[in-house]
Amino acid sequence: MTEANELSRLREMYVFENEELRGNKKIICGIDEAGRGPLAGPVVSSAVVLPILESEESFLEWVGLNDSKKLSAKKRERLHEVLFNHPNVRIGIGIVSEKTIDDINILKATQVSMRKAIENLGLEPDCLLVDGINLPGVKHYQRKIIGGDALSLSVAAASVIAKVTRDAIMTDLHEKYPQYGFNKHKGYGTKEHIKNIRLHGPCEIHRKTFYPISLSGEIGV
Repeated sequence: MTEANELSRLREMYVFENEELRGNKKIICGIDEAGRGPLAGPVVSSAVVLPILESEESFLEWVGLNDSKKLSAKKRERLHEVLFNHPNVRIGIGIVSEKTIDDINILKATQVSMRKAIENLGLEPDCLLVDGINLPGVKHYQRKIIGGDALSLSVAAASVIAKVTRDAIMTDLHEKYPQYGFNKHKGYGTKEHIKNIRLHGPCEIHRKTFYPISLSGEIGV
């Protein structure tokens, strides 16, 4: 992709932010999660405030930024480092355990993790751009964007932070539970993962309310 094409793509992914800026909202926060679907581990959300982008140079600081699902692990990790080291980016992270997911359900747990991420930003945003869901219990103006991680740079940045953070957690958990292969599948329900649950039984970080893991702690038929 040429620089001109990449600049055009980045500008297209700033449409929602520009709309809110024209509405006099200056601190715009993208919010996304990682880990709603896995059979094990926490759900992780991130809230990210990027600097206001206007010049060509400011957009080109974010070359390659996109929905984390469209990026390789290497590219995600590079962007994660760029985001964390940027002096004008603010980041908040919220983590909710698998036990809480089982207690209150994954949607509510995701919403809790998103609220925690906002609280951990360290500043008050004027606007929340939330990927895919409504976020009750916050005082901020919010805008739900279906597929927001592919449509908004702020949400894409949040998706990268959430994904890399959660992947690191699951890789660390692999050291404690090596028999499940968490370093490979990150807790998602792959054939290998389900095979290993059948072989070893679920462990304490498995989500007991998720199919095919029954409440009794065994794989369902």
